[in-house]
Amino acid sequence: MSHSIVQNVILVTGGAKGIGKGICQYLSKKNNIVIAIDIDIDAGHQLVADNPKIRFWPADVTNRKDITAIVNEITLQFGRLDGLINNAAIANPYNTPLDSLSLDEWQRIIDINLTAPLMITQQCLPLLKISKGNVVNISSTRALQSEANTEAYSATKGGIVSLTHALAVSLGPEIKVNCISPGWINSSNEILNSTDHQQHLVGRVGHTDDIAEMVEFLICNQSGFITGQNFVIDGGMTKKMIYTE
Repeated sequence: MSHSIVQNVILVTGGAKGIGKGICQYLSKKNNIVIAIDIDIDAGHQLVADNPKIRFWPADVTNRKDITAIVNEITLQFGRLDGLINNAAIANPYNTPLDSLSLDEWQRIIDINLTAPLMITQQCLPLLKISKGNVVNISSTRALQSEANTEAYSATKGGIVSLTHALAVSLGPEIKVNCISPGWINSSNEILNSTDHQQHLVGRVGHTDDIAEMVEFLICNQSGFITGQNFVIDGGMTKKMIYTE
């Protein structure tokens, strides 16, 4: 008698481009049902054209109605959600210089990068409780270190790390919540020079599979004793002291 393999249902926000796209592509190869949501409809359609196994639904992560509709559709089609990957964010870490940074710009970045993951997690709770699922938040090494003019981005990424352990405490033991802080990930496959690679302790810039592999680990049963943690995946860059000689 054959037994069908239960497929995990995984929702990835900001799944049409960058690291989110890499996560979707990787997870779809591992017998998962992957649903990507993104505000970029053209990129979403291209994602599905490249990989028909991935489902794409357009959505604005800051729009509660959009998210409610998606959760309702997941409930109708699958009745469960095993993994939520809060990846959607403004990707460019640089904001307007501090002396002219408007509170409107600050608030927009807060809304997308920090408030949306909270709201989406709230909306997904009934489904995640059914499956005793996992939430993985995507932060950044900029939660730990900064360049000039990155106040809004860095603040939201630091907030994601703290939100992760707060959620883990509130939602345990049914739901586990963890965080990944990527370093330099070449998600666009641009041509890089040897200096780019050599400044990393592992000798290379990261690629999206480096992040996707950890996502897969955290949403599978192997990671049952891990929650509230932030995993820095950066080729060792945040451990490297740099002095001007």
